[in-house]
Amino acid sequence: MEKKVVLKNIGLILLVFLIAKIGDRFLNIYLRNILNLAGIYVILALSLNLINGFTGLFSLGHAGFMAIGAYVTAIFIMPQAVKDQNFFTVPMMDFLYHLQAPLPVALVISGILAALFGFIIAFPVLRLRDDYLAIASLGFAEIIRIFILNMPSVTNAALGLTAIPRPTTMAWTWVIAAITFVLLSMLIRSSYGKAIIAIREDEVAAVSMGVRVFRTKLISFCVGSFFAGVGGGLLATHMGTIDAKTFTFTLTFNILLMVVLGGMGSLKGSVIAALIITYGQEWLRFLDEPISIGSLHMPAMPGLRMVVFSLLLMFVVIFKKEDNSFRKNIRKAGGTIAKGE
Repeated sequence: MEKKVVLKNIGLILLVFLIAKIGDRFLNIYLRNILNLAGIYVILALSLNLINGFTGLFSLGHAGFMAIGAYVTAIFIMPQAVKDQNFFTVPMMDFLYHLQAPLPVALVISGILAALFGFIIAFPVLRLRDDYLAIASLGFAEIIRIFILNMPSVTNAALGLTAIPRPTTMAWTWVIAAITFVLLSMLIRSSYGKAIIAIREDEVAAVSMGVRVFRTKLISFCVGSFFAGVGGGLLATHMGTIDAKTFTFTLTFNILLMVVLGGMGSLKGSVIAALIITYGQEWLRFLDEPISIGSLHMPAMPGLRMVVFSLLLMFVVIFKKEDNSFRKNIRKAGGTIAKGE
């Protein structure tokens, strides 16, 4: 059975790679950019769903981990000539100036550093719950943004980084998204995954079943932070330019929107929601422009398209029925955890 699962996962990654390569070859640049961005959002939505959807935490600090990944990746893949071009007011730190690495290595390092920061912030913050955790994680994201604005020799401060090499393609992005999906699926199906689901459903019951709640939450938070860092690195290479304004709460809200609309605790739902919302944001751009319907003329209202998704989010939150399917499996999960399966 395990061999079949492994082969199935490898087949999924190869299929995604093949489809993405075909897209890189035959689609126009506009569609490639949209699908590339959608793949990045898939990674980010999956990582946030692990924290918020499966573990039951309420984190709003994803933009902070993405910022760490984006800047680390950019610093590693930028040639020295580009660094000279960016840091013309304040010289870049000598250590960072000589750092060079290919994209795969840069992404892994970005994820590790984001996970390290996730560990540092999670160790005290995870002792909080609900709204307090959300406020604390949001504060962490703002602290990261303020540091970006006040570290000119590292991040170029408010000027940001431009002319970032853009080596990513649909194949790169979607293969990483597929690997993220496969790894998180395996994680959720493991005894550890059953433990985090038990924590989400009833923390007191999870403790009584022998689950080490704090350690499990900490690992979940760090894993989610790792993939957020990877997604942030890909976002930097996709956009080609980043600054502190890129990583505001609005970015976290967009990812949270995908998680909620796709279903809390649903990996497949996050993938579908990321695709729909990314394409929908492009398709609804006409709402931001002046609209004329007969004698009715409406001036341009930038951001109006996001009102559609905000209303949709409100509708889902208000009318979505509570899913009790996980609660039926708590005892089974507890038995599996106790046996160490």
